[in-house]
Amino acid sequence: MDKQTVFDVDRDYYMPVFARYSIVLTHGEGPYVYDSEGKKYIDFLAGIAVNVLGHAHPKLVAAVAEQAGKIIHCSNLYYTEGQAMLAKSLATASGLDKVFIGNSGAEANEGAIKLARKYGKAIHPDKVQIITAEHSFHGRTLATLTATAQPKYQHGYEPLPGGFDYVPFNDIAALEAAMSDKTCAVMLEPIQGEGGVNMPDQDYFIKVRALCDRYGALLILDEIQTGIGRTGKMFAYEHYGIKPDIVTLAKGLAGGVPIGAFIASNKVASAFGPGDHGSTFGGNPLACAAANAVINSIQEEKLINNAQVIGEYLIAQLNALKEKYPALISEVRGKGLMAGAKLTIPGREIVNSCMNQGAIINCTAGDVLRFVPPLNITKGHVDEMTAILEKTLAAVQL
Repeated sequence: MDKQTVFDVDRDYYMPVFARYSIVLTHGEGPYVYDSEGKKYIDFLAGIAVNVLGHAHPKLVAAVAEQAGKIIHCSNLYYTEGQAMLAKSLATASGLDKVFIGNSGAEANEGAIKLARKYGKAIHPDKVQIITAEHSFHGRTLATLTATAQPKYQHGYEPLPGGFDYVPFNDIAALEAAMSDKTCAVMLEPIQGEGGVNMPDQDYFIKVRALCDRYGALLILDEIQTGIGRTGKMFAYEHYGIKPDIVTLAKGLAGGVPIGAFIASNKVASAFGPGDHGSTFGGNPLACAAANAVINSIQEEKLINNAQVIGEYLIAQLNALKEKYPALISEVRGKGLMAGAKLTIPGREIVNSCMNQGAIINCTAGDVLRFVPPLNITKGHVDEMTAILEKTLAAVQL
């Protein structure tokens, strides 16, 4: 069907929860996607940090096709080899011990919240407080949007679940003031993604870890956007020299196939027993085959190192644009292939202009351009995107 027909059918039948851009994407290859009219775009959004291998990566395509021809689903009443191997890979890579696999980031965070509460209540019935950071984003279920300390996501869904408190991100004094023996967990993103690619001080998480240890609270790190090599490490917490009690993953884990996971230490995971948590589709053979292919490809193609090297180049190129257009870009921040350019103006029209010229980027927090491309991009791809961005910035009149 033609583009306008797709728009019309979507308007008539899909719930109006997305502010979509006016293109219909049909297929992709590597770091590029194509629309229904044949136009080519370089994709520096990658499904919002999901398509870590780009589009139609041969090993991922082959793994999904092969598994689909064997068995797609069998429920968690039975063992499957792919799930067992994925759990082993994630536990080994994280330095933690036990894994649960679900279907999304929100489910991963929901499961982590449940596990933390169960663990805390086993210590004391009142040990239930969970502290999160302002400008965070943890999901859209009732519990995870409550953990998301942004009123715009919570409005209209009250009453929200109790037991959550908020502090400013990267403010260790505020966190210390909010904690007590009733704190069961502190839940943070190593780098705030949806909040605007907000970076912590280098020693912030060391101090957070120490506070959690002092109060017997768990440290939950939401690595849904930062994990799986995005920042130049398999997990972003590796940059800070600490280890969480629970870490959550989703987005890039299966390269575009829906999946989520949370990983915990043996001490924490032992709070769960049979029947305490579950999922019909979570950890199904298809998703696990995709995730195993992604992890293997990241290792074989040395994509974590590529994310670090090309990420440094991307941030350097964005800083060059900042120097050239200081009235438009006030700050560049990020780590690896997770970068943000803070604008002095709203960013949506910049995004629209870049899209019209063949580059897909994103604006988050209203005025931060976010760049989360596939992990296998090259300097040439960075140059291609930044040339389009520069042309857009040059056309803006302040």
